[in-house]
Amino acid sequence: MMAIANAAAADDVQPLRAGMIGLDTSHAPAFAELLNGPEAKDELSGVKVVAAYPGGSPDLPASATRVEGYTKKLAEMGIEIVPSVEALLPKVDVVLLESVDGRPHLQQVLPVLRAGKPVFIDKPVAGTLADAIVIYDEARRLRVPCFSSSSLRFSHGILGMRNDSRVGKVVGCEARGPCELEPHHPDLFWYGIHGVESLFTIMGPGCRTVSRVHTDGTELAVGVWEDGRIGTFRGLRAGAHGYGATVYGDKGIVQSGGYDGYKPLVVEIVRFFKSKQPPVSADETLEIYAFMEAADESKRQGGAPVSLDEVMSKAKAAAEKTEATIGR
Repeated sequence: MMAIANAAAADDVQPLRAGMIGLDTSHAPAFAELLNGPEAKDELSGVKVVAAYPGGSPDLPASATRVEGYTKKLAEMGIEIVPSVEALLPKVDVVLLESVDGRPHLQQVLPVLRAGKPVFIDKPVAGTLADAIVIYDEARRLRVPCFSSSSLRFSHGILGMRNDSRVGKVVGCEARGPCELEPHHPDLFWYGIHGVESLFTIMGPGCRTVSRVHTDGTELAVGVWEDGRIGTFRGLRAGAHGYGATVYGDKGIVQSGGYDGYKPLVVEIVRFFKSKQPPVSADETLEIYAFMEAADESKRQGGAPVSLDEVMSKAKAAAEKTEATIGR
């Protein structure tokens, strides 16, 4: 009888109501299908997308040309489409900020944080390092759980490299991935983030300087970690594309796995919404974005090494100015 009662009680538990902001990326329908579809069981259960705000950026073709089609897809799934972020918030318990354009993320996430709704912010966190700092500062100040990540981080063959017995202690890494550029964002924020986050997933935080070589077809960003290890990101535009890494360890040199799709990330998002415990720290995420900003600064300086502390200091000064204007 007790087992029957427990099963009935489990059936009575209502899923967390999730809202989406930004329907201009393939992530929006893909995540909604994983959370709302017939396979939403076990580790994918307990969170259901119930409402969405389309958003969209008219000056960004990657957004403007897709928002109508993806909005239609979500509406066909029975998800309510609402006219604003403010209209979304009373209808949901948790939020997925999916806007493909990082520039509006700060303004879109502020009302979410002020409403106390746990939020996953899809890549890029923001359009600038300074805005990313403001977002995490506000989340910390308001004590609202928040995290961001590329889906590559949770791919089994990437996540497992730090503790792979074939590798042993990681002493270096060469990560690679596609690296399309978008003029409204720092170069690596747009698509290079996947390969850079793979690099940090394997190496861990602690990078101190970055130098960069840029050509029309390739990016090479070289990071030196505080313990003397070297990690590189090779951004691919010419030739064959693909995700992965060569991992150097004290026991062996091993090729990582590649991309495992969206499901591993969505599983982590579900766990996060239930536990309120971010699987990636704010400090590590901000270091990843500082790495990419330092790579841009190195490009401006002709490939000279640039300190992450230097770019973080400048970005924090800009963040303080923004924080003085947003009202608290």
